[in-house]
Amino acid sequence: MVTFVLPGYSLHNKKWAEECAAELKLDHEIRPVFWNHWDDPSHVFDPKEKVRLIVDTARENQINILAKSVGTLIASHIIEKVPDRIQKVVLCGIPINDLNEDDKEVYRRVFRNFPAEKVVCYQNTDDPHGTITQIKEFLAKINQDIKVIEKDRADHEYPYYKDFGEFLRIS
Repeated sequence: MVTFVLPGYSLHNKKWAEECAAELKLDHEIRPVFWNHWDDPSHVFDPKEKVRLIVDTARENQINILAKSVGTLIASHIIEKVPDRIQKVVLCGIPINDLNEDDKEVYRRVFRNFPAEKVVCYQNTDDPHGTITQIKEFLAKINQDIKVIEKDRADHEYPYYKDFGEFLRIS
């Protein structure tokens, strides 16, 4: 079993990924993913590159995914390719305000048939990238059984490591 931590796009998300990896306290490997453009601004952000690497790992291991912001879209692409290899998925801060219709369709395709009991979504009440109301409406149209947990914040920060770990440890 491997848990992948897929952060958001901007550099400050590196700290979030590192903190997740340190705080989750799981009994298996935790791999934070770091985007290449963080170290080399000339590198074009290519989520498909990371999707390929994670899918290759998933062919040999069951995986969990903990994703924040654009990481939730990348997680959706991974799940679409290897749904039978995914144990649990934690989505944080789905950036609905930043997604185009093609991106939204990826979430629809993936989570329409993915088992709802394997997914939890954390969304801050007034996240500027998508409020709790927007996310509840969006996910309810896809699969009304996906659990959405509201956190009382007005930012795009998701420091709920203990909650994430508890969900990922449930068999």
